[in-house]
Amino acid sequence: MEIIFDRVIPVLRIFDIPKADEFYLGFLGFKVDWDHRFDPGAPLYRQISRGALVLHLSEHHGDGSPGARIRVMMRGVEAFHREIASKGYRYMRPGLETTPWGTMETGAIDPFGNLIRFCQPLEPA
Repeated sequence: MEIIFDRVIPVLRIFDIPKADEFYLGFLGFKVDWDHRFDPGAPLYRQISRGALVLHLSEHHGDGSPGARIRVMMRGVEAFHREIASKGYRYMRPGLETTPWGTMETGAIDPFGNLIRFCQPLEPA
């Protein structure tokens, strides 16, 4: 059988659900796909998505370290930047930059120190 890798789903550590919702749902425009807790008092494990991009958020100790760095390859980064910049999120004012390595990028740091860079490869000149 041929070996095929489909996708990577990062697990990002969170500590405060309302702050995570404000950032991921309100600012970045994700939706909640599902939540899981082993019991009502247990930490939250959640899947969120926006289009084909899927992330897992976890309150569980050991499910990722705060301060993770991920790069999301995408198309439409300028439109995405305009969308998030127009929201006036009080804790983040992301820029848009063209990099020496041939991408246009914007990024945001969540309330838990995780950095997400949204990157679009530039067409060769």
